Amino acid sequence: MRKIFWENPYQHTLTTKVAQVDGNRVLFADTIAYSFAGGQESDKAWVNEIPILDSKMEGNLIYYTLPEGNGLCVGDEVVMTIDWPRRNRLMRLHFAAEIILEIVTQKFGLEKVGAHIAETKSRIDFRSETPITPHLPMILAEFTDIINRDLPIAKGYSDEPNQRRFWKIDGFAQVPCGGTHVNSTREVGLVTLKRERPGKSIERIEIRLVDDK
Repeated sequence: MRKIFWENPYQHTLTTKVAQVDGNRVLFADTIAYSFAGGQESDKAWVNEIPILDSKMEGNLIYYTLPEGNGLCVGDEVVMTIDWPRRNRLMRLHFAAEIILEIVTQKFGLEKVGAHIAETKSRIDFRSETPITPHLPMILAEFTDIINRDLPIAKGYSDEPNQRRFWKIDGFAQVPCGGTHVNSTREVGLVTLKRERPGKSIERIEIRLVDDK
């Protein structure tokens, strides 16, 4: 299965073929529809205008759940589309979270214990006994500098047979990650940061795009 969302995360329409049908679970030869992994939510997607209800990664394959009676058969040529505005926001909020994570890890050595990337906000959870609030202005300033410098984001395989991916910004970080990413930091845009305390010894940084305000 070719995962076009890695080769070209900006592509939002794809002609592909049905490779396998098991009830209402369908496997396609190629796909542009990202499936939940690493905290990043799945794309909203359709096949021949039929909504994809769910998806699941099994090994290196993604099985999509469609409504009963979808009528698809092995060998059928279909058109897959995704909700592009949603994908674009997920990519931006994902990479915003990645940058914040790297800044906090490099500056304070805090352990990441959770993350979630949704369409309206992303969050990173760290293990910490002390509030992260006093450091938010510095973290935001460093983030903003990286955004304004419009740095290119390289993406590729660290282990292609096992489909392990990475992103890299020269002089900043190289990080294992299988999500979808924009091509440059300026595309992420500016953000606001908010501290939350979801549990004992857990500090959460909540990230929202400024252009949502």
